[in-house]
Amino acid sequence: MGKPEMGFVKVISTKELPSDSMKGVEAGGKPVLVANLEGKYYAIGNVCTHMGCTLTDGTLNGEVVTCPCHGSRFNVKNGNVVGGPAKKPEPAYQVKAEGDQVLVSI
Repeated sequence: MGKPEMGFVKVISTKELPSDSMKGVEAGGKPVLVANLEGKYYAIGNVCTHMGCTLTDGTLNGEVVTCPCHGSRFNVKNGNVVGGPAKKPEPAYQVKAEGDQVLVSI
């Protein structure tokens, strides 16, 4: 029997996250944005590094989420800033799907 993986927590059912969508969840006490891009899952911080707005209140266009407050844009695959005014990237988290659950490592 293998050693159990530590750090991964179930955050959402795959049924709740259709392709090309995002949802805000909490993992390990942290607000996390989970995105499904064509069946592959990604997770980054859900609080804009510019002024603290909730990214999942914004829009997802391809792999870019746009903050609703001041228009900062982040790549949901890696958390990198692709458009200001934000300068600091979002933290990116490991994600995996097991059965019908999406798990995030915090």
